[in-house]
Amino acid sequence: MIDDVSGRSYRVQRWAARGSLAAAGLALLVPLAYGGVGGVLMLVGGAFGVVVTVAAVWWTLTLRGPLRGVAALVVLTVPACVVALFAVTLFWALPVAVALWALAVWLGRYALRGTGTHRVRERRCPPPARPFLIMNPRSGGGKVGRFGLKERAERLGARVVVLDPEKQQDVTELARGAVAAGADLLGVAGGDGTQALVAAVAAEHDIPFLVVTAGTRNHFALDLGLDRDDPTTCLDALTDGVELRVDLGFANDRPFVNNASFGAYAAIVQSPSYRADKLGTSLELLPDLLTGKQGPRLTARAGDTTLDAPQAVLVSNNPYRTGDPFGFGRRDRLDTGMLGMLGVRVENAAEAAALVLDPAPAGLTVLTAREVVVESDGPEVEVGLDGEGLVLSSPVRCRIEPGALRVRVPRHRPGLARRDPALDWRRLRKLAATVGRTARPHYRG
Repeated sequence: MIDDVSGRSYRVQRWAARGSLAAAGLALLVPLAYGGVGGVLMLVGGAFGVVVTVAAVWWTLTLRGPLRGVAALVVLTVPACVVALFAVTLFWALPVAVALWALAVWLGRYALRGTGTHRVRERRCPPPARPFLIMNPRSGGGKVGRFGLKERAERLGARVVVLDPEKQQDVTELARGAVAAGADLLGVAGGDGTQALVAAVAAEHDIPFLVVTAGTRNHFALDLGLDRDDPTTCLDALTDGVELRVDLGFANDRPFVNNASFGAYAAIVQSPSYRADKLGTSLELLPDLLTGKQGPRLTARAGDTTLDAPQAVLVSNNPYRTGDPFGFGRRDRLDTGMLGMLGVRVENAAEAAALVLDPAPAGLTVLTAREVVVESDGPEVEVGLDGEGLVLSSPVRCRIEPGALRVRVPRHRPGLARRDPALDWRRLRKLAATVGRTARPHYRG
């Protein structure tokens, strides 16, 4: 019976893959069939519009004064003109093509659901006896107070320390003091930077770590499958939880759960005005940073690859998706034991356009490694570590400790049910081309 059900499910996935490829093909053919030669010219014009827009974005970021204003105007007007021209010329063909493309994406994700996916092994364990939580009342616009997290955690038996917004407190020392006092779980309701510091203490003492989604972005929580809309659900892990073993990254001796950023972004977050005016500070600093007039000259080395003078380097605790624009910024796994590295070196508008149009642009380096070394031409390197600005001694050695962190999470996590697989067209073609059960997808857990 189980084989029959799984066979039917696989056949549905195979036909969904075929439907996805067919819908994608029709999404391209409908405008061409409707417009004929004009449709071909429209597609060429659309591609040209993309090139002009990306080039204008580069000029907006690297120029100042009136020329920046002109470039920004181009960024706004060219896409609007292209869309308007498509709508006027193609009439009904454009919405039909858009609907077909949406159908292709939906069917593709359905077809790949469960194929080649990985779920970190869960371990059942008794509830902690003396949990200790640190909460930042300013994170996420005040989620700690808005959701009553302190009161709920204390009702569940946790000792809670709420940080004082008016004082600088060392969360690492707070966590170590709690462990010395007998805490058997450490947790954080706050941003990813605070989570990383406390996670390192938990890993050092081999006790579980609890993430409460009280931050603004909660990238680490997203990849764990936690509910980012309702942080109170994370506290269910105190009574009905499981443990996951995940990796932890380090830049020199500083931990990170998400990523370490070098180059333009790292320099911008160091600015005292960044927190109050992110956009204005970025626009003020980017022209000199991107053109090499300001900031250190970096060199990044990973294995046999050396990247000279990149404008930006991102080293992540496990690699991010890069080939799937619908899942960009997500990590499929947190237990590969490998760092991901993205390096960008762009010198002009043409190379910036290539980042969007070229499947393998020369200005983009994507790889995985166990260690990435980033070196500056000065004695120190500016680093954005999980969004927090730091200055570390050069060279900075980024490494990963596989399975170093025991994360305690609720047994029921809505993010796992909503997680979509990477949209991989090559895998879709292989699935669609299979006959019978000869290439049934493998499930890894």
